[in-house]
Amino acid sequence: MKISQLSKVTGASPRSIRHYEKKKLLTANRLENDYREYDESAVDRVKTIQIFLRLGLSTEEIEQVLNCKDNYPEYEVDEYCDEMLAVYEEKLNEINKQMSALATVQQRLEKQIGQMKARETATAAEAKPLGTL
Repeated sequence: MKISQLSKVTGASPRSIRHYEKKKLLTANRLENDYREYDESAVDRVKTIQIFLRLGLSTEEIEQVLNCKDNYPEYEVDEYCDEMLAVYEEKLNEINKQMSALATVQQRLEKQIGQMKARETATAAEAKPLGTL
């Protein structure tokens, strides 16, 4: 299939597909007219790349994962592989650090909002004229 067909089937833009090829995540055969031609396995490969990109893996990390899959074709992409385990653990550590930083920011914002609302309530109470219910 040509790049436009692969794009249509996977939802990846032709530009993204060319990028995956440049990063050695995907290979294509070249026709006599220099057009790219992909076999059916490219569909699963592009979908796998997209999943890993959504998980936040870099193209270098994805290359490690895909090399593992290529070296152990009997495994499904989510099954155990030493190289994948290290990449997943590293990504999980990064996510945990990000979550911790976000939790700190969340606490600070909640505290600031609480203080601002308390001042707003106090200011509104002071502004009420006496004898008003």
